[in-house]
Amino acid sequence: MNLPSQMRALVQLGDGFSGTRTGPEIDDLAPFLTLRSVPVPDVGPGQALIKVHLAAVNPSDIHFIKGEYGQPRSKGMPAGFEAVGEVVAGDTPLMGQRVSFFATASGAWAEYALTDASRLVPCRPDLSEVAAAGQLVNPLTAIAMFDLVKEARAESFVLNAAGSQLGKYLIALGKDHGIAPIAVVRRADQAAPLRALGAAQVIVSSEEDALAKAEQTFRNLPPAILLDAVGDQFTADLFFAMPRHATWVNYGKLATEAPRLTELGQLIFMNKRITGFWLTRWINQAGPDRVRAAFVEIQTRFVSGTWTTDVAATVPLSQAMTDLPAALAISDGKVFIDPRR
Repeated sequence: MNLPSQMRALVQLGDGFSGTRTGPEIDDLAPFLTLRSVPVPDVGPGQALIKVHLAAVNPSDIHFIKGEYGQPRSKGMPAGFEAVGEVVAGDTPLMGQRVSFFATASGAWAEYALTDASRLVPCRPDLSEVAAAGQLVNPLTAIAMFDLVKEARAESFVLNAAGSQLGKYLIALGKDHGIAPIAVVRRADQAAPLRALGAAQVIVSSEEDALAKAEQTFRNLPPAILLDAVGDQFTADLFFAMPRHATWVNYGKLATEAPRLTELGQLIFMNKRITGFWLTRWINQAGPDRVRAAFVEIQTRFVSGTWTTDVAATVPLSQAMTDLPAALAISDGKVFIDPRR
């Protein structure tokens, strides 16, 4: 295949870490990104070049371009972690095939992306582009964290940001495995749809009696695991209201203010613990067989309709600098970037 020498990409303007804690909201990309023509990346040993069909936008992407993620920015490099596309170059048997991937060397918010060839995920032909573009970060995280729920032999588990795409995947997993999901959301209008999806109980954190309702729920359905994407004070209060041996698993920081941990004695006398989850670490620790099995399950769930992706907007790459912030402000649904437009 004859490849172009140049491509369009959303290129990072910052370098390293910023030291800020502003969260995943963004109303202007201009301080962090610019749309620019840059050279198509050269393919090195063990790498694959992907012609990007559709790229996902995750909260981790926004943290990253702001310099608030656990990995440093690289000035002048395209942004974007997750996408689907066609393998067009590289030493791999997947040449010409459609794959999902993490862009490890040159980001996915571009016409072409560069990644490790060993991490490519072949896509079933009946898997939609939307599902393929977003099957890594959220679905794989859901599978991995639900392994923790199953290992804890939990009767129930708590998850916040439950109206998110990841939250909906976790609720469906809980329902399918007979482990009651206790969903935490900020808005009351999210409660009914999540109950219909399979949530055993929905706690609206903005209501005055939210903590009392949670305490009553925990007496009836004792949860063993708290899956936390928010990291706010209400999350800490929920954790301290949970029974003995409970584990708080943090995997995100939607809140901008850190919580006060007022009952640290529970870590000693009630055998509770607080830990973190990072998908990259899980992939390395779980091993290739578990990861392959997870992707088989993920793609089967999407194709069968057990899981669906709610799309808030698909933004052309050419208009992302102006249109992406408004798309991300939509309260429910996932946002994608289309580099072909």
